[in-house]
Amino acid sequence: MDRKARLRRELLAARRLLTGEDVENAAAVLSRRARALPELSGARTVAAYVSVGTEPGTRVLLDALREHGVRVLLPVLLPDNDLDWARYEGAGRLVRAGRGLLEPDGPRLGPGAVLEADAVLLPGLAADARGMRLGRGGGSYDRVLARLAAAGAHPALIVLLYENEVIARVPEEPHDHPVDVVVTPAAARRTGR
Repeated sequence: MDRKARLRRELLAARRLLTGEDVENAAAVLSRRARALPELSGARTVAAYVSVGTEPGTRVLLDALREHGVRVLLPVLLPDNDLDWARYEGAGRLVRAGRGLLEPDGPRLGPGAVLEADAVLLPGLAADARGMRLGRGGGSYDRVLARLAAAGAHPALIVLLYENEVIARVPEEPHDHPVDVVVTPAAARRTGR
């Protein structure tokens, strides 16, 4: 098993130990910390995602951004693991999708809609001080980041994590892109990107 796979397994096991209360409390703090970032407080469009299970919670943040007039785009997983996007119109407009995900039920905007984002919230399992992020390994967000780079788009890249998921060094590959900010319940850390 490679280093990334082993690290993913360890981090997912730690997340399974979290209670619903742990996740809910962390989500409230993460939302406050993230909303205070100038990259989000001044954004017109944010590409985000709906957290599921014990992932660091995004739902409070999604609603807060929307209430402040921010256009929030959420991913729609395509059969080839690429991401389409649709506008977030509130929790009542989310539908169950494959892999236990929740997706917006509105019109699809196309994979290129992410290019309109001022900031992109990326899911992750870990990050380091350099901003290197460990995802789940499906490659969906690698495609998003490659699409942004190819278009010369430079939105702020932000990952929400639990404190124990900020580690000394994330194993990296040539296609990996660093994030700008790592937000945990304890702090928002700017990286060297």
